[in-house]
Amino acid sequence: MSDGGLDDLFDIAEGQPRTEEPESVAKRRSIAFTLAANALVIGLVTVVVTAGLRALDTSISLLLLVSLLIGLRLVIHAVTVVAPPPAPRLRSRIGSGTPPTADALRAAVRRWEQNLDRAHSDPDLYARNVLPVLAELTDERLRLRHGITRASDPRRARELLGDDLWSALSGPGRRALKARDVETYLDAMERL
Repeated sequence: MSDGGLDDLFDIAEGQPRTEEPESVAKRRSIAFTLAANALVIGLVTVVVTAGLRALDTSISLLLLVSLLIGLRLVIHAVTVVAPPPAPRLRSRIGSGTPPTADALRAAVRRWEQNLDRAHSDPDLYARNVLPVLAELTDERLRLRHGITRASDPRRARELLGDDLWSALSGPGRRALKARDVETYLDAMERL
């Protein structure tokens, strides 16, 4: 079983250092400046709307107009406060030649597809990357569905998994990966 979590599961190379960009420091304006700027904007809009309404021979209460503009400004402020966060930065340099995708799950699945394709020809890659993840997923499935793991109750786990999947997960696993074998293993895992 691997000793890492999901971060290790979705990282391609463990030896690559993770680079995180420093967060930009947002300049905060003082409250007095913000209030003065908002008052100026509301005052200018009030003058323009009042002049426009007078040109059309229509009148509106000045108090009502200012209240509406203050309410509109508060709604605009609330919308900017709850704006969505910026898109996350990629932690690795992999795929730097292609534009970053917004869907991290799709990118992780694509990396796993590439790992599995390479594992067909490299048994060591299969033993290092694929088998530990299959073992971890199997233990989690056994724990959730039956309340055991392969280590806690090996006899019952072997009965539930079947001999093929049990031997693949507990053996050294240095043999070449075959698609039909993985399909059989996944079917056995889904039957749990």
